[in-house]
Amino acid sequence: MKARLPKGYGGGGANNIQQLARQAQKIQDDMAAATAELEVKEYEAAAGGGAVKVTVTGKMELTKVDIEPEVVDPDDVEMLSDLVMAAVNEALRTAAKDKEDTMESISGGLNIPGMF
Repeated sequence: MKARLPKGYGGGGANNIQQLARQAQKIQDDMAAATAELEVKEYEAAAGGGAVKVTVTGKMELTKVDIEPEVVDPDDVEMLSDLVMAAVNEALRTAAKDKEDTMESISGGLNIPGMF
């Protein structure tokens, strides 16, 4: 008995491999373009009801910190430090999630090691 492949599979040999290679190259090109776009995108987050605001880029670099004067208390530097950390971490999580979602939409949910 001969095994039958579903329609569209087999019979193409080298053509199928070439088509897969073209698709993989397109995905790689799309991911590179998306990465370049995401790296210049800015993400903002705040903590303490907006008392501390930070901006990070898609490259995960902190570019701006705004601190309201009323939260600068020399007797409570720890609180200010906590607010800055909270805002920075939230902005970084937002940037990472955006990159993950973008790459997943390009790859169709495939987990391709080393691609992102």
